[in-house]
Amino acid sequence: MVRDVTLGQYFPAKSVIHRLDPRVKVILTFLFIVFVFVAQNFAALLLMIALEVCVMASSGVPVKQYFKSLKAVLFIVIFTGILNLFYGSGEPLVTLFGFMQITWNGIQNAIFIAIRIMSLILFSAVLTFTTTPTELTDALERIMKPLKVLHVRVHEIAMMMTIALRFVPTLLEETDKIMSAQKARGADLESGGLMQRIKALIPILIPLFVSSFRRAYDLAMAMECRCYHGGEGRTKMKQLHMAARDGWAVAISVAVCALVIVLNVLMPAIL
Repeated sequence: MVRDVTLGQYFPAKSVIHRLDPRVKVILTFLFIVFVFVAQNFAALLLMIALEVCVMASSGVPVKQYFKSLKAVLFIVIFTGILNLFYGSGEPLVTLFGFMQITWNGIQNAIFIAIRIMSLILFSAVLTFTTTPTELTDALERIMKPLKVLHVRVHEIAMMMTIALRFVPTLLEETDKIMSAQKARGADLESGGLMQRIKALIPILIPLFVSSFRRAYDLAMAMECRCYHGGEGRTKMKQLHMAARDGWAVAISVAVCALVIVLNVLMPAIL
């Protein structure tokens, strides 16, 4: 399960999605996530999924990488879908325990919510798979630049967010190594009841926390040795420039979002 978590990983390629301006990718990802929630019926949601599939196909990232990102949250998707089975109006199809009713509207709600959650994960995965941590830092800093008027430390915030995202795969790899080492020493991490499994995690969490603090200290020391003192007076090796493909990406995305609004008006909502 640890190896299946792909959050924060970058997949190098030369696709058109990789070549988009990182500012455009961050803004469009946020826009897509918002409109996944704006979609109130299957037609609008399927339109967003069609756009998502086209973006994934154009990203040059293997499909199995996207499946890995879904596999990590599969339990949440299933659990949320099961809960929504019992939140539907209409004539009950099945009655459980005398008071829990499953209706056709509840089944629609469960499917709709499950698809919506998976769409959110995949949209976020496209951003991290096709954008390096350095590009993410530059994009976030440029997008939040107007907040400098309010004396917000934009550079530091963008740096912290990117470092946190960058170290997710590193910590997952460290967790996998510690688990393998504990299993080699005879530790049983998979059998027993819930409390026994929780207690078995203690020998993993303690060295993981120690390793995390050590890495944080080493990173802070390395930044200090390189005279890092924030964003003031810093220059960038790669300057961000908009191209024609960025304009086309924005135009297509806005058109799809407008169609989602039209479909919401013309067709009844599921939820």
